[in-house]
Amino acid sequence: MPNLDGIIKELQQERARIDQAIQALTSFNRSTPKAAPGRTMPVSARRRIAAAQRARWAKQKTAQRLAGTARPKRRLSPAGIARIRAAAKARWAKARAAAKT
Repeated sequence: MPNLDGIIKELQQERARIDQAIQALTSFNRSTPKAAPGRTMPVSARRRIAAAQRARWAKQKTAQRLAGTARPKRRLSPAGIARIRAAAKARWAKARAAAKT
């Protein structure tokens, strides 16, 4: 364990030397390391993009409204429903008869 404590002490001293070197270089350069600035967009460009997006949504909404009213929903007539029911009954009767034999 004494060996490990010595290694830790040496590393801390080395870290202190490196910190001093960094401070000396930054004070010599008269600048501090800064993060790169983020990309900014002009307000006018954001407004143009927002207006274009609103126009796209409006166009899509009107297209949906027109599509909904262009053609009425189709429905089966009562006679058509009766024919389907009769065919289903006949099909089930045939299936039951085949199952009995």
